[in-house]
Amino acid sequence: MGYDAAVLRRATARLEVERNDRERKRDELRRRLYAQTPELEGIDRQLRGTILDIISASLRQGSDPAPSLQVIKDRNMDLQHRRARLLEEAGYSADALDDAPACKLCGDTGWVQGQMCSCLKALCAQEQVKELSKLLDLGEQSFDSFSLDWYSPLPWPGESASPRDNMELIYDVCINYAQKFGRFYFKNLFLTGDPGLGKTFLSACIARTVAENGFSVVYDTAGNLFAQFEEQKFGRDLPEGREAREDTRRYLSCDLLILDDLGSEFNSPLYQSALYTLVNTRLVRDKATVISSNLSMDGVRSRYNGQTASRLEGEYRVLRFYGEDIRLQKKSRM
Repeated sequence: MGYDAAVLRRATARLEVERNDRERKRDELRRRLYAQTPELEGIDRQLRGTILDIISASLRQGSDPAPSLQVIKDRNMDLQHRRARLLEEAGYSADALDDAPACKLCGDTGWVQGQMCSCLKALCAQEQVKELSKLLDLGEQSFDSFSLDWYSPLPWPGESASPRDNMELIYDVCINYAQKFGRFYFKNLFLTGDPGLGKTFLSACIARTVAENGFSVVYDTAGNLFAQFEEQKFGRDLPEGREAREDTRRYLSCDLLILDDLGSEFNSPLYQSALYTLVNTRLVRDKATVISSNLSMDGVRSRYNGQTASRLEGEYRVLRFYGEDIRLQKKSRM
């Protein structure tokens, strides 16, 4: 999964902090128990000695080491049993002082045979949700908090379904898309309709659910995204250009890209080219994309080149929002 480098750094740092914190607490507990039960410290010293004895016995030449090994192993087991009893009498489990990693798969390194371990993936998912929260106010935006009450059950001019019936279908598609991400029969979504109908809200709900399920998600507005493509092109040798290059890499490689407010950006040949590159590259790489826009598909065809419009029409499931502006409804009720 193509996690943002900053997200991966923060997750890795958390893994190290948690590992060091466990080691510190274990060392503190060891010092406290040694002071409380000196016999325990002596047993641990003897157990370390038996390991050296076993190694010496196994390397001894000129005689069969098996009898010596068995004697040492028996003594080791007696010491371990006594140690366990002392720990339990002190109110702790028998392995309370063992240097065991929290994750047995990776030994708290975060990686298994070059692949990211599930423990590090979980931390990446948490850090990614934090990152998205800075942009999307994810404390409030979730599928559970989405309300159909803002959509009229009455017929809507020129439509066969009421706004509420239409939104029930859209909501069903969006929640299934998010919960079954990577397995849902629609790879890409295009949310279209007038402002104030919930497109950005549902995009945020998708982002949150997909990120919480451990996939890499990048959210950005069309204006900012295309500005990064421009910065990368004209500022290659500048720090800003290098940062923009990293951003564009994320746009192209993340598991899910959510592009908000397409059509609000300044229209220029460079932005037209950037959009085609973005859409086409992600399709070729089989990466999922959700786009929201106030433009209808007719508007897309008139604003962007034919190749881009063709890919959006052919490869995206179009979800058309209609109804009364929710912001205006809320304002009128204040």
